[in-house]
Amino acid sequence: MTTPPVSDIDLFADEVALDPYPVYAELRDQGPVVHLRKNDVYVLTRYDVVRDALADWESFSSTSIAFNPMANEALTGTSLASDPPAHTQLRATLTENLSPRALRGLKVRIEAKADALVAELVERGSFEAVDALARAFPLEVVADLIGFTGHVRDNMLRWGQAAMQVLGPMNRRTAESFPIAGELYGWCSQVEAADLAEGSVGRGIFDAEARGAVPPGTAGHIIHQYLGAGVDTTVAAIGNIVALFAAHPEQLDLVRADPSLVPAAFNEVLRFWPPVNAWGRRATRDVDVDGTVVPAGSQTAVLLGAGNRDPRHYENPDAFLVERNPVDHLSFGYGPHGCAGQGLARLEAHAVIEALSRRVKRLVVGPEVRVPANITRSIEKLPVLEVIPA
Repeated sequence: MTTPPVSDIDLFADEVALDPYPVYAELRDQGPVVHLRKNDVYVLTRYDVVRDALADWESFSSTSIAFNPMANEALTGTSLASDPPAHTQLRATLTENLSPRALRGLKVRIEAKADALVAELVERGSFEAVDALARAFPLEVVADLIGFTGHVRDNMLRWGQAAMQVLGPMNRRTAESFPIAGELYGWCSQVEAADLAEGSVGRGIFDAEARGAVPPGTAGHIIHQYLGAGVDTTVAAIGNIVALFAAHPEQLDLVRADPSLVPAAFNEVLRFWPPVNAWGRRATRDVDVDGTVVPAGSQTAVLLGAGNRDPRHYENPDAFLVERNPVDHLSFGYGPHGCAGQGLARLEAHAVIEALSRRVKRLVVGPEVRVPANITRSIEKLPVLEVIPA
């Protein structure tokens, strides 16, 4: 086995965070694993090695999903940052309320909500897509689902963004986000069943704790994950839907002509612009990755965005094509830690794509504004200047 090639790229530099794709191409060409000296991180760059590492929890542990020790310590004991068998039990309660059967009752409500919101925005004729749609819609859905009320509802966006930022290395973004993520953590450690609306999923998690289905004191951790992992990523995905359909109106035409393409369109949005670009793992032993060694104890970064654009796996990977239907994209992860909330994310995104394709012929947008972030990649502002209705 050989040692991996070395690069002086800083994975968390502003210009890389804003547009990582040229860097991903360079790293993929260097090898399946590259050691980034500046970050002291081993990055996994190609589709097959990313997918294999996500499946192999014994070699690539989730006890180090963040790129700084403080965040990893704070996450100890959560399902995000644990390995089987502990992970299996913690995740069961998380997914129980997010199973297709549990979500079936929500489908009609979510579709009606998306349609009403899109109809109102089309009538308005111009709007700011991130605030008016990408944030407004998932925040309301998650707040209702978990039973958030009052000041928690008002803080969801700040808390959700900070919970992702603090997973980065100890840079300025991480440092500034720790106090805000701490507010979320503090609230989750004190929340009680009575703080959440009756009949909500949040209440159901406390019921599961009361009957012993999850260890005592973990209901707050589980609620933390709904908010910490689910808000920022879904906001990013819905913003991306609007931007990509505005930039590729012919792809929106295809979905309008054939509504059965809605799920395929969302898969392609996720492949093309994943909400999460890099996710951490710790190598538990010397791991052989395509003949290259990742040393025991090293911090690795699984580059989901690089794997999703790997020409070894996807033909013409830099084109956005809704008919591609890349059901095997990596944006929801893979293996035991595959995104627990992907069913809910799909429900929300499919509802938005359906409403847009039914009501909109063209979206004329101004320049998108992005702000660099450590883990997620999303659009901060996207002015829709004109809507040409269908």
